[in-house]
Amino acid sequence: MNFNEEMKEKVKDIERMICAYLPEEKGFQKTILKAMNYSVLAGGKRLRPLLMQETFRLFGRKGDEIAPFMAAIEMIHTSSLVHDDLPAMDADEYRRGRKTTWVVYGEDMAILAGDALMIYAFETASKAFGQTDRPDLAGRCIGILAEKTGIYGMIGGQTVDVEMTGEPVPADKLDFIYRLKTGALLEASMMIGAVLGGASLEEVKMIEQVASDVGLAFQIQDDILDVTSSKEVLGKPVLSDEKNNKTTYVTLEGLDKARGQVEFYSKRAVDTLNGLSRKNEFLNQLILTLITREK
Repeated sequence: MNFNEEMKEKVKDIERMICAYLPEEKGFQKTILKAMNYSVLAGGKRLRPLLMQETFRLFGRKGDEIAPFMAAIEMIHTSSLVHDDLPAMDADEYRRGRKTTWVVYGEDMAILAGDALMIYAFETASKAFGQTDRPDLAGRCIGILAEKTGIYGMIGGQTVDVEMTGEPVPADKLDFIYRLKTGALLEASMMIGAVLGGASLEEVKMIEQVASDVGLAFQIQDDILDVTSSKEVLGKPVLSDEKNNKTTYVTLEGLDKARGQVEFYSKRAVDTLNGLSRKNEFLNQLILTLITREK
């Protein structure tokens, strides 16, 4: 089985696992449950749970305790997309080839769906306590998930991003936004995989650095695709950064330098990963594909 075939099989397995943790659409509040499930099941690369799972396996573990965290990280990621698409944010009507949550369910329900997914993610993650013989490690992972999601992580990055909309963003602030808004959840994904996998403190720090570089490479590649790809390929509008007058690595540094940055950070991530005594060739290849992805 080649890498692409293996990737597809792994993503299918992750899709089934995520579905098992989604709420049943019943009760007086079923509208919000439908909106939550619609948002999560909109597709996507499932990169975060995949990185978490493969980092967990890097440290030789294959238990079920990782599953609740894999579902939780995708719920948190989805909640951020639901809010990003809102009229008050990016005002996007399509994502992954489908109408966005606020277009289908209304702006009010989209706000609530994003909030609900964020909270439900932690409810889901807490199920790991009943599936592990190391509740102390599960507790550490809950802390990582909270820190990387909140004001010192994803939401902190989103805050600066929103505040700077329509204004020129200096390089240091752009780096801050990218490392928190995108990088923080990737860091959480890989760090949780490492912690539950039994990694040492030094190994967890190395994994955090790997994920930070992966996050930066991934976001810069997003900037590149926004100006070089098409709506049909991406499944969402292109040139949205230009429409929203956003500073990106492409507008700041130019297309060629942005491509060079993607290659630099991706290579450094793999080099750091190879500095560990453990190996996972699929994880290495997954990171390297970030420099050539087209959607």
